[in-house]
Amino acid sequence: MTFAVAALYGAAYLIGLAAFVDAARHRRMATDGIWALAGAALIGGLIGAGLAQLIVADAPGKSILGGIAGGYLTVIAAKRAFGITRPTGDLFAFALSAGEAVGRIGCFFAGCCFGKPEDGGGSVWQHDAWRYPTQLYLSLCAAITYFVLRRFAKLDPPENATFFLQGTLFCTYRFVIEFFRESTTAVAGLDTAQIACIGGFAFFAFKFVKVMRSANVRRTITATT
Repeated sequence: MTFAVAALYGAAYLIGLAAFVDAARHRRMATDGIWALAGAALIGGLIGAGLAQLIVADAPGKSILGGIAGGYLTVIAAKRAFGITRPTGDLFAFALSAGEAVGRIGCFFAGCCFGKPEDGGGSVWQHDAWRYPTQLYLSLCAAITYFVLRRFAKLDPPENATFFLQGTLFCTYRFVIEFFRESTTAVAGLDTAQIACIGGFAFFAFKFVKVMRSANVRRTITATT
C-alpha cells in the first residue's frame, strides 16, 4: 500500500469520525457514552469487514457490507452494556456515507474493487485492461447520499429514520454498481454482494417506512388532541 492510498484511507476514517461528531453535537448527544459507542462500532465494523472478506473471497481485505453488519451488531450489544437507550443510528448514517465517499477514492488508487472490462468512454486502465471505474461510481453515490441525508435531516424526521434511509440508498446503489464490478456470480446471475443488498434493502426499507408511519401517527394524534 502506497503512502497516498494509506492517507486516503486514513482520511476516510477521520472524515467519517468528523461527520459522527458533528451529528452528535447537533443532536446534543456528545457524551462519554456516545464516544465509547463510536469506538466499539469502529472495532466491530473492522472485525466484521475482515471476516466477511475472508469468508466470501477467501482473501485478506475488508468488505464494507461486512463492516456495516459487524458495526450494527456491535452497537446493539454496546448500547445495552453502556445503558444507552436513545436511538443512535442517525449518527452512524452520516459517518458511513462521508467515510465511504473518501475511502472509495483510496480503493481506486489501490486498484481494488475494480470494474469489468470496458473500452468505451470513461473507462480507466486497471489490471491490464480498460475497465469501469466502479470505485469512483461508489464514491460519487456515497457523496450524493450524504447530501441527501443532510437535506432529509432538515425536515426533522423521527430518530433513526436517517439511518434507515442511508441503508436503503446504500443497498440500492451498491446493487446496481455490482453489475459493473468484477465479481463471481453466485445465484441467478447475481453475486454475493447483490444478494446481501437485497436482504439489506428489504430490512432498511421496511424499518424506514415503519418509523416514518409511526411518527406520522403520533403527529396526527398530537394535532387532534
